[in-house]
Amino acid sequence: MNRLWSWAALVFGMVYFILPLVGMAVFSLKMRRGEYSFDAYAKVLGDPKFQETFGYSTIMALFTIAFGVLLVVPTAYWVRLKLPGLRPYIEFVTLLPLVIPAIVIVFGYIRLYNTSSWLPLTGTATGTNILLMFGYATLALPYMYRAVDTGLRTIDVATLTEAAQSLGAGWITIMAKVILPNVLVAVLSGAFLTFAIVIGEFTMAALLNRPAFGPYLQVLGANRAYEPAALAVISFAITWICMGFIQLITRFSKHTKAQR
Repeated sequence: MNRLWSWAALVFGMVYFILPLVGMAVFSLKMRRGEYSFDAYAKVLGDPKFQETFGYSTIMALFTIAFGVLLVVPTAYWVRLKLPGLRPYIEFVTLLPLVIPAIVIVFGYIRLYNTSSWLPLTGTATGTNILLMFGYATLALPYMYRAVDTGLRTIDVATLTEAAQSLGAGWITIMAKVILPNVLVAVLSGAFLTFAIVIGEFTMAALLNRPAFGPYLQVLGANRAYEPAALAVISFAITWICMGFIQLITRFSKHTKAQR
């Protein structure tokens, strides 16, 4: 009986999630009357606005990932090594972006860093891009920190640090050549999740008036019929490609460790 309920729940989940995706994919192929075609995909991929916004969001994602790694990896490492008593408080702080809406964060940024403030970041495109990157890093912080912290749990941080120090290694060397290679899979997992968040984020980019992919997707969805479905399928495929890379890297890492 339990197995029957398990199969029923699995089938229900597959119908609930897969059926709308199939319907959306089929609809995106019906731009040409009476036959299936990839016209909607060709129109989207050939749109200069798509190329501009997707390229911008990709660059912002790379900067956000780099900033997140530089912030989270040393913090998580130091907390686990020297400040274990502060770990619950650090975890609480990193989870705050999950309960604070993005619109609250971005309105705070606009209020603090507008053109009449002491640090007018919104007055220039570069300053606004930096502000948006900080916003993206804030949204991705729970996922990046959890991924890195989980990776650090799998290694003996104290022993590795003592061994490296006994060989004369400094803190930067320990971080770059000892800790980071051992948590690389966790860092990449957090990086791919960050990339997916940045690509799909709408609120911050729209209110800061930046040419990101999220606002472009919303504008296209409000004015076209078939192209938004095609774009949604493309976005879904990008997300699953990122998840596939995570699985491949994880399996490759396990295989490499087993060979050692």
